[in-house]
Amino acid sequence: MDAPKIQSVKPLEGKQLLVKFVNGVEKIFDCNQLLHLEIFQLLNNDAFFKLVKVDSGGYGISWNDDVDLSEYELWVSGKELALAG
Repeated sequence: MDAPKIQSVKPLEGKQLLVKFVNGVEKIFDCNQLLHLEIFQLLNNDAFFKLVKVDSGGYGISWNDDVDLSEYELWVSGKELALAG
């Protein structure tokens, strides 16, 4: 299954990310599940966490060259927001 590309990402309180995909779906991804992994330890720093950006082409998100997540991981593990209305 191909995951849609990422349109935007916004850091939220509680180490969560609001990820909007190009198909209009918005999901919340909880980064707390990653904090036990050494590579993601920098996310414990709030200032660093807020530096998240969408990678070129929408194939993932990253904080720096070493700390990143793929669009597939965010699509599969994110919790879809219920549509208002």
